[in-house]
Amino acid sequence: MRVIKGEEITKVVRELCIDANINLPKDVCGAIDLAIEAEDYLPAKNTLQLLIDNYQIAAKNQVAICQDTGLACVFIEIGQEVYVEGSIEDAINEGVRQGYADGYLRKSCVADPLRRVNTGDNTPAMIYYEIVKGDGLKITVAPKGFGSENMSAIKMLVPADGIEGVKKFVVDTVRNAGPNPCPPIVVGVGIGGTFDKAALMAKKALLKNVDEENPDPFYAQLEKDLLEEINALGIGPQGFGGRTTALGVNVLAMPTHIAGMPCAVNINCHVTRHKSKEI
Repeated sequence: MRVIKGEEITKVVRELCIDANINLPKDVCGAIDLAIEAEDYLPAKNTLQLLIDNYQIAAKNQVAICQDTGLACVFIEIGQEVYVEGSIEDAINEGVRQGYADGYLRKSCVADPLRRVNTGDNTPAMIYYEIVKGDGLKITVAPKGFGSENMSAIKMLVPADGIEGVKKFVVDTVRNAGPNPCPPIVVGVGIGGTFDKAALMAKKALLKNVDEENPDPFYAQLEKDLLEEINALGIGPQGFGGRTTALGVNVLAMPTHIAGMPCAVNINCHVTRHKSKEI
């Protein structure tokens, strides 16, 4: 049994909150760099250059890439042979509290969805736990802005809808979102499970690298088809038109009931932030 102190978790979460909000992942930067080479529509090309300038300035000056520093989504992969000394939830929230204060990051969390009073420190975090083998602990912080989150959707498809029904739902969701999620976007898709599992898979799909091919050839082809159809919409960077509406589409799937086929789409803006560290 390995013992991990709550203070260690707090320290890592604090660091990841700041890092994720300032330094865009290399795969996302690379995808934007490739997109500008492929664009032949000048307004789209110029817009992509502004996005590149923005993430470079953020990294150089160590300031947030976007004013919406999001809700702190924290994914915990904890080994079954790990014992956390103290409350793991308290440790995570303290890390978020410190990170958003020390990093001068906007606090965007309200304590109640209807009464709308800001908590003042961006807590509580949205925490997702997964128990795995061994004595490791991996923490991933993925700040989620709501310009893109608000454009996400879930639909309880039926088996008869088939793959074409999935494609239509995903593409229609992006089409309806238009410029609102600050494209070029990254699209996470969850298929199967239950209503809630599909949504969680869609969010976890956003943690994958945009250039990471699905290990299942069937779903790898689905990702390619969806990306092609989405980019054919012509929404383009920031909605000004062009070839690049999405930088990538990642699909996760799992077993489901014989009578159902839940499908969720979680959209992220071009600032698809996520940073991980193992303790």
